[in-house]
Amino acid sequence: MKLLTGLLVCSLVLGVSSDGWLTFIPEAAQGARDMLRAYRDMREANYIGADKYFHARGNYDATQRGPGGAWAAKVISDAREMMKKVLGREREDGAADQAANAWGQSGKDPNHFRPAGLPDKY
Repeated sequence: MKLLTGLLVCSLVLGVSSDGWLTFIPEAAQGARDMLRAYRDMREANYIGADKYFHARGNYDATQRGPGGAWAAKVISDAREMMKKVLGREREDGAADQAANAWGQSGKDPNHFRPAGLPDKY
């Protein structure tokens, strides 16, 4: 129910028309999957210095889906950083994570943050 309420409020803010719902909702779902894939890849890679790359890549991929994906990227990124603060696990590089999130959301190449030696798989 909270998700539905959030989508409704978001549609009002973004001006999504009734026809736009048909694309906004799938874009948001696909964007959320992109973010989850980047998170899983980051955990699998377990590569020192690669977290900013995965932040940027997840946000970039989600944003490329369209307005729904961009919304999902913003909401998930902000919620993730907020949860770190709530749980008392605010890291020193939280601002750097948010900068990487914004980089990806702006459509800039996430490879800017790619560390040397990260396997090509990612």
